[in-house]
Order: sequence, then C-alpha cells, then structure tokens
Amino acid sequence: MASRKPTIADVAALAGVSVAAVSKVVNGKGGISAPTRDRVLTAASKLRWTPSAAAVALRSAKTRAIGMVAKRSPDLLSADPHFTLLISGIEGELSPLGYGLLLHIVGEEPSAEEAAYRRLADERRVDGVVLTESRIGDTRFELLRTLGVNTVLIGTPWRADPVPSVQATGLDSGVRAAVEHLVGHGHRRVAYVSGPEDRVHTLYRRRVFEDALAAHDLAPSHTIVSDFTAAGAVDAIGKLLADRRRPTAVLFANDSMAVAGMSAARRLGVDVPGELSVIGHDDLPLGELVYPQLTTVRQDLVGLGRAAARVLLASLGEVADAPTAVRPPELVVRESTGPAPG
Repeated sequence: MASRKPTIADVAALAGVSVAAVSKVVNGKGGISAPTRDRVLTAASKLRWTPSAAAVALRSAKTRAIGMVAKRSPDLLSADPHFTLLISGIEGELSPLGYGLLLHIVGEEPSAEEAAYRRLADERRVDGVVLTESRIGDTRFELLRTLGVNTVLIGTPWRADPVPSVQATGLDSGVRAAVEHLVGHGHRRVAYVSGPEDRVHTLYRRRVFEDALAAHDLAPSHTIVSDFTAAGAVDAIGKLLADRRRPTAVLFANDSMAVAGMSAARRLGVDVPGELSVIGHDDLPLGELVYPQLTTVRQDLVGLGRAAARVLLASLGEVADAPTAVRPPELVVRESTGPAPG
C-alpha cells in the first residue's frame, strides 16, 4: 500500500510554525524571519514535500473577505450599538467591491481570541482583519504579523506599535469640550465613569478629562472604573449618589452607560439635569430617543469603519486612496446637562 504523501500541514508541524508561515515561505512573501524560513525549508526537504501548482494558485487567490474578531460576550455586544455602527461603515466600503465581513464573537477568554486569528490565517479565510479597541500590552499585532495577515487598527496603537491604524483627528477635542461645557455651567464636582483600564482609549480619555479640569484648578470628584455595561453604570451611579459629596455632573465612557446611569439616577429621585448633569460618548441613536435627550461626545464611528476598510482594500490593490483620519469628536448639547444646582 502506497504511503501517504506529505502535506503542507505536515511541514508546518515539523517546523513548528503555522500553515500560513509555510505558505509565505513557499510563495516568497515577506514577514518571515530567516531562522523560521530555514526551519520551513529544512522540514520540507526532510519530508520531500513540494507544493503543487494548483495549491500555490489557490493560496495566492483572494478570499474577498475581511475578518473581525470581537472579544466580548454576545450579550454585551448585542447591547452596544458601537460595533453596529463600525460594521456599517466597514460594509459600506467592502460591499460595492464584492467583499464581505466575517465576524467572530469569541467572548473574554484570551486563548479563544488567539485561536480565532490562527484559524482565519491557517484556513486562508480572509484577506485581512480589522482590530478594534487597542489594549495595554496588546499582543495581537505581533501575532498577526507572524501569521502574515494584513491588519488595520481602529484607534490608537499601544506605545506606537507599527501597525496601520485609523483614528479621529483632534482626539482630545470632544472630552475637553464636555469639561468646558460643564465648568461653564458652574459645575465643580465632576465625576468620570470609564471603561476597563486595559483599553488604551480608557487611559487616554481619562487623562484628557483630568487635564481639562486641571486647567480650571479642579480635580475629578470621583473616578469609577466600569465595564461598558448598563449594570456597571447603574452600580456606579449608586456609589456616586450615596457619597455625601456627590458630584453634580458625570461623564460616562459611552452612551449606553450614560443612558442607564441617567435612568438609575431618576429612579432614585434625582432630577436630570436639575440635580445631576449627564454626558455620554459616541452619539449613538438611542441618545435622542430617551428623556431627557442625552448630551454626548459625537464620534464618527461609521467613518472610522469606512477608513479602516479602505486601508485594507488599498493594501490588497483594490483602491488607490486610503485616508487614515476622520473628523474630530465634537460635543452635542441636548437636554441632559444644565447649570450646577444651587
């Protein structure tokens, strides 16, 4: 009985690399270190493996799909329209060119996220991936470089990681405008409810918030770290309002939290904005549907999605231009803010 012919997977296993890395060596592509290339070639020689012409052609073909891995629970993702707007922008650029978006929701387990990226690369299911929410000590950039996957980040890279990214110009303008608005209305006890501290934008926005207050010789009355959920916002409002020196204004990290916090305050008998002014972030559609309508920092999420998609499409030779910045955040004043009480 004839022995089984070696496969690219056998070469990858013997060399201790991914199938995508073997493919890059075979096709003469960059992004592979000299030691890795040597291991692959040695393994291929030992196994007497050579790629077929059909396999090379298949591996060089485009999948016409872009990947996105969401490290959030399905429940949290469904409750946060933030991702819906990003996806809308991405699809707006991909669809006319016959590309599609492949979305993976993997939950909070780090190993599940890494496994999802490895599957996308090893199975050649996408031509590139969009990353969101840059994190402190982010390891995704190096992983995707090793896997040879085109990548673009929506947001600010951690410590200037050399990864293509798209973001708003004047990133600090929205939060600064929010603080100026509150201070201009006489507020001196202003609190901040942030998202998780492992996110780069969490630390950046909080620093901008503190600096903007410091310019008026003020400091945050309270800072609470939360998790972007409605339950987290309700818990935060409970703590703030239980304090004898409770704040007269609160800035939340996103609109979903702001709306939940505002509702919780009103259920506790606190008038918004008479006794407590509330500001959100992102300008999601729900902000105009609640009462009082939510004052918020508008962020061009659809534009960020479009810009990210164009960066990937440009790397694939599908479009010529790929702007990497969108319009700056801006404050949208509605009904949930007013003069400080007293």
